[in-house]
Amino acid sequence: MTRYKINLEYDGTNLIGWQSNKDGPSVQSLVTDAIYKFCGETTTVFSAGRTDAGVHAICMTAHFDLEREHNANTIMRALNFYLINEPVSVLSCEKVSDDFHSRYSCVARHYKYIVLNRAAPVVLKKNRVWWVPQKLDIEKMKIAAQKLVGKHDFTSFRAAQCQARSPIKTLDSVAITQNSDEIVFEFSARSFLHHQVRNMVGTLVEIGMGKPYDIDEIFAQKKRGAAGVTAPASGLYFVSAQYATDDD
Repeated sequence: MTRYKINLEYDGTNLIGWQSNKDGPSVQSLVTDAIYKFCGETTTVFSAGRTDAGVHAICMTAHFDLEREHNANTIMRALNFYLINEPVSVLSCEKVSDDFHSRYSCVARHYKYIVLNRAAPVVLKKNRVWWVPQKLDIEKMKIAAQKLVGKHDFTSFRAAQCQARSPIKTLDSVAITQNSDEIVFEFSARSFLHHQVRNMVGTLVEIGMGKPYDIDEIFAQKKRGAAGVTAPASGLYFVSAQYATDDD
């Protein structure tokens, strides 16, 4: 048995998310099918994160095991051959030790969220951003965002269907930058609750619109209704997963 680590790029617009189910094509099912077409083996592909429908990935790390050993570059080229008409691309492939796990070995996950803040409707970046026509106060959002950093009970930013055992999470960093009419939110943490990033962005955007939210009060209330709207999936990107063995 040989374990392989792959990095994937995908457009989640027409996918049901990472996890396979009967509702439609998922990243997991597409990659699993490509592996089977390549070598005839049925395996389970594990990822660093389980993105929702409509969420994209710039570099999602995953792993799987195969009974027969293959050249890693051959696997990458073969999977891309079978994925050529799908919104998924294998960026790299390498053999790893049996104790590597894309999810449990991960020490940090990085996400970004893109808001297109302009009056004109979105065309070229449709399904890639959240279009917010109302002018946002970026300084107010930056001040509020810093209150999210650290160890907190994120119940107010947690989806009702979240299956995490505890709402206590540590947000390592958050940054908000603006380039012309794009506002980019960047978040890093070891792990996140279901919809946590989208709920934090939705709250920050409402603060940028002038809504008088107080982050400390939102934390204290410990209920989803205390925070802002859930930002659309279209603007969210899984950027990368970090491992203790990484050079950086």
